Amino acid sequence: MNVSLLVVGSVALDSVETPFGSREEALGGSAVYFSHAACLLHPVQVVGVIGSDFPAGVLQRLGKRGVDLSGIEEKPGKSFRWKGKYSYDLQNRDTIDTRLGVFADFNPKIPDRFRDAAYVFLGNIDPELQLSVLGQIKQPELVACDTMNYWIHGKRDVLLELLRRIDVLLVNDAEARELSGDWNVYRAARWILERGPSVAVIKQGVYGAVLVERDRIFYVPGYPLEDVFDPTGAGDSFAGGFMGQLARTRDTSPANLRRAMVYGSAMGSFAVERFSTERFDEIGVAEVTERVREFAELVRFDIEPEPGSRP
Repeated sequence: MNVSLLVVGSVALDSVETPFGSREEALGGSAVYFSHAACLLHPVQVVGVIGSDFPAGVLQRLGKRGVDLSGIEEKPGKSFRWKGKYSYDLQNRDTIDTRLGVFADFNPKIPDRFRDAAYVFLGNIDPELQLSVLGQIKQPELVACDTMNYWIHGKRDVLLELLRRIDVLLVNDAEARELSGDWNVYRAARWILERGPSVAVIKQGVYGAVLVERDRIFYVPGYPLEDVFDPTGAGDSFAGGFMGQLARTRDTSPANLRRAMVYGSAMGSFAVERFSTERFDEIGVAEVTERVREFAELVRFDIEPEPGSRP
């Protein structure tokens, strides 16, 4: 089987305003952020859709990094656009405008040579489309997906059916609470595991992320950044790092799942240091490796001898 990594999701143009600056119609979308992060670790195949107005050459940077863009379809019409404004602490945002354009009729068609993908990430599109994608993939080794509150409320039954067919669910803490109906994220994660996935990853923004398996829990903190400009895409970048590490090593052991969490957190931390995907254009494997080492130093400590014992 081809050890390939496939992502299906949105390709968008984002207009973002934060207290520290703004960008108009910058490159965005779940598949884009995922690919920028994952391609630093493993080749990526992308399936998405853009309109005929999508700026020429904007995706070329991904192509030059080995991302296979042949699954991105161009259709007549407007591209998906999103506009948002963040609060001063960057923890809350208001969506000012969403224009789906051709993304409204997105019906992913997986190219024949992508159907052998071993590792698959389903961005937070309609769960019916996520199920359709799974029906087109032959024998994936690991399937991970994201979702959002809109689908949790609007297509809950379909989403629950999807959970029975995936291995990893990556959601933020608010989504985990809404999906499970439980305010406690650890109980919410257990609820998710009871419905199919073997792994639940609960993202908690600046506070880090928690990995929950049936008999294990692992927590990775947020990276201490002094400069944060744009949180857009941090979660999808986390997913790219997480899945890129798993595909690169072809290893889903508990130890490597923990390493994948750290790679995910490292990629998320890079994403927020600039607007759009700008930071990924500045880094390579060496910078990623160094940040992963820094994560290890954040949590490394020696246990003190028990009181009364000899050193």
